[in-house]
Amino acid sequence: MFKLITLEDTIRIPPEKFGEPIEEVGHDQLGIRYEGMVDEELGYVIAVTDIQVNPVGKIIPGDGATYHKALFSLLTFLPKIQEIVEGEVVEIADFGAFIRMGPIDALLHVSQLMDDYISYDEKQGVLMGRETRRKLSTGDQVRVRVTAVSLGRGGSSGKVGVTARQPFLGKIEWINREVEKLRTAETEKPKKPAKSLIKQQKA
Repeated sequence: MFKLITLEDTIRIPPEKFGEPIEEVGHDQLGIRYEGMVDEELGYVIAVTDIQVNPVGKIIPGDGATYHKALFSLLTFLPKIQEIVEGEVVEIADFGAFIRMGPIDALLHVSQLMDDYISYDEKQGVLMGRETRRKLSTGDQVRVRVTAVSLGRGGSSGKVGVTARQPFLGKIEWINREVEKLRTAETEKPKKPAKSLIKQQKA
């Protein structure tokens, strides 16, 4: 899920940046430090926002820069196990599909796509169920549940696994059809005859 997290840190403003808007300089410094970072608690740091830099700084002997306290927010994305998310299919392979979730691509393995035998059509770039004839291709919108999360370390982007083999998960088009079937079945249910409110008197 996406979150806005408020933090406080100290930024260094070098002498060549003196005279420039302090918030802009602070944004550059904090962006270099935080954006693109992956942290076990924060998740994937996407952007630095809402920066407030204290105009009063400190000078350290031997360093011509000034140091300022800064209050700011981080826009982060941290997928949670059992969380339901929607995303776009960005790549199809014989072993599954990659789903774009925020800044990352999650793997939807063929075994987690649907309760059917699935074949891969490389020419068309689709995964298709043999019995249901359902097709999944690049650009499709899907709803999935997160089943595994492994955040990257040492420059790795990490791995996220998802499933669509649960009720009301999968391609949005499939879900809409299932919901419509349920609605139709509900309206077509035979109505039970109303019970008589008059009790038969004993003879």
